[in-house]
Amino acid sequence: MLDLKDVYFFVQVVDRGGFTAAGETLQLPKSTLSHRVKELEAMLGVRLINRTSRQFKMTEVGVEFYQYAMALLRSAELAEEAMRQRLTEPSGVIRVTVAIEIAQFALRHVLPTYLSQNPKVNIIETATDRILDVVGDGFDLAIRGHTGQLQDSNLVQHPLARTPWYLFAGTEYLQRTPPPQQPADLASHSIISHAGKAAQQWTLQGPEKRVETLSVEPRFQSNSLISLKEAACSNIGIAALPGYICQAELKTGELRQVLPEWIAADARITALIPYRTGLLPAVRTLVDYLAVVLPKVTEFERD
Repeated sequence: MLDLKDVYFFVQVVDRGGFTAAGETLQLPKSTLSHRVKELEAMLGVRLINRTSRQFKMTEVGVEFYQYAMALLRSAELAEEAMRQRLTEPSGVIRVTVAIEIAQFALRHVLPTYLSQNPKVNIIETATDRILDVVGDGFDLAIRGHTGQLQDSNLVQHPLARTPWYLFAGTEYLQRTPPPQQPADLASHSIISHAGKAAQQWTLQGPEKRVETLSVEPRFQSNSLISLKEAACSNIGIAALPGYICQAELKTGELRQVLPEWIAADARITALIPYRTGLLPAVRTLVDYLAVVLPKVTEFERD
């Protein structure tokens, strides 16, 4: 039978990129980690890591075993966590990294409410638009907004909410400029676009799975959703924005939805948890709570 601790040491060495870095993190001698990995290799009868003075690299079989090792540790973690949750109420410090605008629009009331219901839990939230190293920087949880699939294979993914982007414009803008009736009409409109690779090309998804790709020339670009929404409210043009962040402005009449049957981006919010043992039960409790509450917070009521 495999020694689970040796498997854990192997994963830590791989995640940290070497024995020295793993030893510093685990506060163990480099020689101890090297010996335990050698014991694991002897048990399996294969070499997992090629070690030289200049290079650290997994073998082909090492890469394959790493995936099994991650799954094995995750299973052990789930079993341990399930037992802990039966014995203790959520407690401890949860370090969370989250995109700035998700923190501002989706979580500003959600996290305080969770804390009020779990008095033994503390949360340290790092709001940033940089993609941080969840494992290397010691985070317990990452909350990310994205379109398409996330590719980080070293993290457990938990879908939380779907947050489609739609098209919006100020009421006064639409009073002085005829609203578009189809995607092609956007060519004659002033455009407000999120800065980045997609700023000058919009791909809209419509009824019956229709897809329209349009070239646009934005009058205003920003990487801030707040700035984009303010520009739309100021009647500068038509903006692509997550529907849920525009609910208040739709109710007051500052904004109106444009081409309501078309989606500008099929975005989602996902929780990412490191594969590692010793995960706080509170992390699982928080993720479960977010999975229930966030879909309600981000639900979009069509104009």
